[in-house]
Amino acid sequence: MFFARRSGFGRALLLCFFVVFSCLAVAQPPNSFNHAKSLLRQVYDHDARTFYCDCAISWRSGSAGTPQLKQCGYQVRKNSERANRIEWEHVVPAHTFGQQRACWRSGGRSNCTANDPVFRIMEADMHNLVPSIGEVNGDRSNFRFAMLPDTPSQYGVCDVRIDFQQRAIQPREAIRGEIARINFYMYDRYNINLSRQQEQLFMAWDKMYPVSEAEHQRHEKIMAITGIENGFVSGKKVWQRDYKPSGEGLKTVVSPKQTATKKDSPATVSAGKIRGNKNSKVYHLATGCPGYNSMKESNIVVFDSEKAAQQQGFRKAGNCRN
Repeated sequence: MFFARRSGFGRALLLCFFVVFSCLAVAQPPNSFNHAKSLLRQVYDHDARTFYCDCAISWRSGSAGTPQLKQCGYQVRKNSERANRIEWEHVVPAHTFGQQRACWRSGGRSNCTANDPVFRIMEADMHNLVPSIGEVNGDRSNFRFAMLPDTPSQYGVCDVRIDFQQRAIQPREAIRGEIARINFYMYDRYNINLSRQQEQLFMAWDKMYPVSEAEHQRHEKIMAITGIENGFVSGKKVWQRDYKPSGEGLKTVVSPKQTATKKDSPATVSAGKIRGNKNSKVYHLATGCPGYNSMKESNIVVFDSEKAAQQQGFRKAGNCRN
């Protein structure tokens, strides 16, 4: 395995075992942001470091963690409480992909999380989530990426630069290529509109900073858990000017809002999709289950198969006739 070139045979062997044994279970993407955060602890293990500042992380229970600020020379800018905790940041902000959904325009992120299965999948996409010092995550907000040569670093040794007036962030050099490829993945998979300015910057970063060993390892671990590949990391895809997004992540998701209007044909309402009630943990088939069309929209979770529903802890409704 090629990882052994830098990190030694033992580390490569451990990664190989991780991938093999993870794949023995059926790979399944997380069904919520909280679910994703719990799974990410399998990706960012004991020697994990924060994304923007490269600080070591001390993990506690679950996905909670504390950055080792003194060891990495981090200087608190303003918010000490958030600076001393790990937060899971969306590299492509939730605001960026959410504002292109109807749910966002009628209620923001909370409305999208409650009512839009497509948004929930995007929000929980592990390829787009990284551990960040909470203060940096908060300061970054939904700012665009940029080069800011005249902006000083505000966090001590941590070389991340944020211009609050321009609403822009310059990340440290070592992660710029990874940021570009995460953005390409999200914009491609979910058919998000990418500005020309950001496209040019990411194309330049992608060429200047090739895929690193650490990026490969992160990608392999996430793919083993979710079954989803970032083709821009594996090399199967290349972003070029006027790239046409595939929208692959949208093809297997059916929004209840979109399908509820087709009440005349229950068998085709969700194209065979299975609807689960996230409160009762009971699922209903499109045909033969009276409760299929009677659930509150905010409680619906959509699955491709009964097996997928059962793997997430759901059971079949007792009044189904098949």
